[in-house]
Amino acid sequence: MPANLTRRQFAGSVAALAAFSALPRAAYAQAALAPFEQRWPHLVALMQGYVGPGKVANMVAGLGWRTFEPDFFALGNTGFTSGVEADENTLYRIYSMTKPITGMATMMCIEDGLLTLDTPIAEVIPGFAQMQVQKVYDGPITADNLEPAARPVTVRHCLTHTAGLGYAIVQQGPIAQAYNDLGLSPGQVSRLELPGIFRAPAVRNLQTFAERLATMPLVHQPGTRWSYSVGLDLMGAVIEKVSGKSFDAFLQERIFDPCSMTSTTFRVGAGDVPRFSTNYTIVDGTLVPIDLPESSVYLDEPAFPFGGAGLVSSTRDYDRFLTMLANGGEIDGRRVMAAASVATGTSDLFPDTMAADGRFQFGTRTFGYGAGGLVGTGDAEGLYGWFGAAGTCGLVNMKLGLRHTLMTQYMPSQAYPLQNDFPVAVAADVAAAAGARG
Repeated sequence: MPANLTRRQFAGSVAALAAFSALPRAAYAQAALAPFEQRWPHLVALMQGYVGPGKVANMVAGLGWRTFEPDFFALGNTGFTSGVEADENTLYRIYSMTKPITGMATMMCIEDGLLTLDTPIAEVIPGFAQMQVQKVYDGPITADNLEPAARPVTVRHCLTHTAGLGYAIVQQGPIAQAYNDLGLSPGQVSRLELPGIFRAPAVRNLQTFAERLATMPLVHQPGTRWSYSVGLDLMGAVIEKVSGKSFDAFLQERIFDPCSMTSTTFRVGAGDVPRFSTNYTIVDGTLVPIDLPESSVYLDEPAFPFGGAGLVSSTRDYDRFLTMLANGGEIDGRRVMAAASVATGTSDLFPDTMAADGRFQFGTRTFGYGAGGLVGTGDAEGLYGWFGAAGTCGLVNMKLGLRHTLMTQYMPSQAYPLQNDFPVAVAADVAAAAGARG
């Protein structure tokens, strides 16, 4: 989930970004001869400002234009006491950066004719046929505070967080407790007792998760406003049903294998522990380890594959996913998904029933939303991607062909303005490079 969304805008100097992205191949080749620190000075300064004083143990950035090979820059070690340098193959808990991957898996099912954007979820999971909605947001779960849903919950709604579904990390009061009691907390952080995020263990079956979720009231009328939710976790259950394959197997076969994403998984194997990062929480300005590689909760089989928050990945792997998107669904000569499916999934999919003030906003700016990720508007047109609860970022500008990923590990992500400052620093560097080239 994005942190400190009221602080800054993403776009930066987009006119300069566009100018730089139009440079011929020779210009890229010439620029690549310069050291990373000269090409990305604002980004390097940002990273040094976090790793140098020990605000985080490490940072790894991956940047790439069009389908060219990415640039990686790493600082720090996988943990403060690990003695192992972080690099593009270090493993990170990417949490909600799982959502765009699940979103594109959904677009593949649509491409295959198994779904449409406006297929009612009840056609796949019948329990969603008669949904009730809270009249008072986060109020009591009682008959006098419920009313029938005005319209069916659809695939589009789940992809764009407009289904009215709740989230145990967002809701308060009785419905938050009910979500936890039913195991509707699809995520994991630590073996420690950590109140406030993923507060209860998840039910141990994806289809059971979906069936139980259908018994909960919605917190908003479907299709009326953006509200961060378990919609992408629900889509994992839908994908299982319509494809006839387990959700994790579908991702492996349709995305991870063809994109050569060899480090992206729901469970970390014993052989990968040496390159797994430590996750920290910030307590009174001090970083405290909450999930160490050798004893991580990610060494266990998860309750089910969490389509909204479950993946571990590397900077290199996530850049592979973004490269596939930037190239219209193709990578290394392999067609992963149709260009039209990528274009649709990275476009604004908000329904036309949205309330006037219901769209995704931060600060004074309004954004669209696509298949599991934000969609830029105005001078940020073409931007698509999302963020992770432990400080990670994954964005691609489809219009300009710029891929940018940042990995680190700290919680809560809003403790620092990093997820806002990272794309701004990247934009400043590109603007400076474009200006230097006239």
